[in-house]
Amino acid sequence: MESAKWKKGCIKMFIMDVDGTLTDGKIYISARGEEFKAFNVQDGLGIKLLREKGIIPVLITGRNSEIVRCRAAELGIDEVYQGVDDKLAVYRGLKEKYRLDDEEIAYIGDDLNDLPLINLAGLSFAVADAVQAVKETATVVTTRNGGEGAVREAIEMILRTMKPGS
Repeated sequence: MESAKWKKGCIKMFIMDVDGTLTDGKIYISARGEEFKAFNVQDGLGIKLLREKGIIPVLITGRNSEIVRCRAAELGIDEVYQGVDDKLAVYRGLKEKYRLDDEEIAYIGDDLNDLPLINLAGLSFAVADAVQAVKETATVVTTRNGGEGAVREAIEMILRTMKPGS
């Protein structure tokens, strides 16, 4: 889990992809056009634990979904970016807004559009069922698939490395 860019205990922001990472990547659409996604409850508790430790949770996704907005509100995630074509631009804006360095940011994703952030973040995770290029590039590959507790697994790794009292 060591990375030349990452120092244990210094993560201040955790950025997450949504589809394929917080969910299993499946999108269910009813005959009325209603969209459904399943979120893992353990991931949700993990995100709350991050917030308690002062780590800023962030969602960045290429799709627009009312479901994501509702889930983020339920978990107290203020930094939610949907319909994003350029995740890198959002990443740079967050770095500037919070005055962070790359080594203070962790990222988790599953697909090719996540690679720019995986390459920059001090600590990066690929979910177990991510595409091969993402798994080959990330600092850590989780043992769990997207939507099946992979985010919680990454969060627990981050929290285990925090300095006592932080």
